[in-house]
Amino acid sequence: MHRWMLRIGLSLGGLAALAILLVSLAPVGTAVAETLRAAPRLPVDFGAFTQSPPVTKAPTPASAPAPAASPAPAASDPMTLKRVLVVDGPFRHGDYVWDEDGVPDGEVIITVDIKAQTIAVFRAGYQIGAAVILYGADDYPTPIGTFPITQKKVHHISNLYNAPMPYMMRLTNDGVAIHASEVEWGNATHGCIGVPLAFAKLVFAQAKLGTKVIITSGKMMAVPQGAQMAQAGLTR
Repeated sequence: MHRWMLRIGLSLGGLAALAILLVSLAPVGTAVAETLRAAPRLPVDFGAFTQSPPVTKAPTPASAPAPAASPAPAASDPMTLKRVLVVDGPFRHGDYVWDEDGVPDGEVIITVDIKAQTIAVFRAGYQIGAAVILYGADDYPTPIGTFPITQKKVHHISNLYNAPMPYMMRLTNDGVAIHASEVEWGNATHGCIGVPLAFAKLVFAQAKLGTKVIITSGKMMAVPQGAQMAQAGLTR
């Protein structure tokens, strides 16, 4: 009987001690829980696992839709520069370079820098041609801006000056065009852009009605015209 009463007493004493211990540890557990909630969550790298644990995402409210991601530029964007031609050695009046090997089909854009005295031809963002140009004299300046080609004609005679303009690509209604010329030091035009005959044929074959021609004066348009001029030694 005494042994039975002793066992009951020990059991009740143990339960009471356990209750006291749990009550004393409750604030500590709460503090640890608060610390864990406040701690930053770090991303987990699952390494070679082939399947990540499922992630539950909160639904996006209808009144606040997630912003759409901006589309990446297309690889065929003609305004994205993908290649420039390297000009080795002097680049003088009458000179040009042309290389379209391996270049994909695409939109053609032509840039002209009056200050650098060069023209560059791009297709699908790849530069395929460059040449030294003639441009308008002081009394007949070449206009600055962006102009679409509105007319193409292999054999053209100027209505204003009765002068031949082979492989004419018209830019303005008052006669400014890209055309073949005798591109020699000291020559000038009445506002047109004169290029070597062989180069004019190549450009004429690439350009279409509506092809953009961007004419600047000193703005390099991220093409190597400035570098070409540094190599050219045009101030002979």
